[in-house]
Amino acid sequence: MFKVVGVIGAGQMGSGIAHVFAQHAYQVLLYDISQAQLDKALKSIEQNLERQARKGVIFTTSIEGIMARITATKELKDFAQCDLVVEAATENENLKFELFKKLDEIVAEEAILASNTSSISITRIAACTRRPDKVIGMHFMNPVPIMQLVEVIRGLGTSEETFQAIGALVARLGKEMAVANDYPGFIVNRVLIPMINEAIFALYEGIATAEDIDKGMKLGTNQPMGPLVLADFIGLDTVLAICNVLHDGFKDPKYRPCPLLVNMVNAGYLGKKSGKGFYDYQG
Repeated sequence: MFKVVGVIGAGQMGSGIAHVFAQHAYQVLLYDISQAQLDKALKSIEQNLERQARKGVIFTTSIEGIMARITATKELKDFAQCDLVVEAATENENLKFELFKKLDEIVAEEAILASNTSSISITRIAACTRRPDKVIGMHFMNPVPIMQLVEVIRGLGTSEETFQAIGALVARLGKEMAVANDYPGFIVNRVLIPMINEAIFALYEGIATAEDIDKGMKLGTNQPMGPLVLADFIGLDTVLAICNVLHDGFKDPKYRPCPLLVNMVNAGYLGKKSGKGFYDYQG
């Protein structure tokens, strides 16, 4: 069904999504407002493909063809040729609303618009368009080429036809689908973010060091990494944004973000991407 896939946002998630679609023979248009970010994304995708080749996941000879299927653009109007658009912009509600309004004007009536949002209401995003039946959530996990899950979120107006088309697409990408209804945080972040926030409270209240909190959760509950280092990898600004979506959406104080998290974001300590979070990444 899908031939040309548009991906909005050339950050870590957007580049990973573009990588996976191109690897599975789809033509990809990768959009970002920054040429530097687009250049960085293309370089990162090629490096990740080379890493896959060294591990025997793909053939080295396939890399050139995969990269040739990805076209970078700074013009949203180029998305007129897309059958599917996956938005992976910053987790900002107003930004996503504006993007979907523009996309609704640009792409064909039959095209599906998906959001990689990790917490923002698909129903509200869909309401910005004239095609709520063709709007759906496709929440990929990071790093996209490695993680097997795609959380698919049905908005209140999402049609069965759209859902079935995206379900089939997820399978063609070699991934597993978990289906969520449209409530704040969906499945993964509804469970994960409160756990991370509680770990931050444990640090804030002096219960233990960051290292011991992570060691306790990693070795005591068999998680691949502790919640604080995971927060650094996600980005503390993203963790805070999702905390706020949960808190605003449910009006329940149990979702209130830890003051330490708020202060760290205000200070620009965003985790690995800024070089400093609960751990130092500048060395």
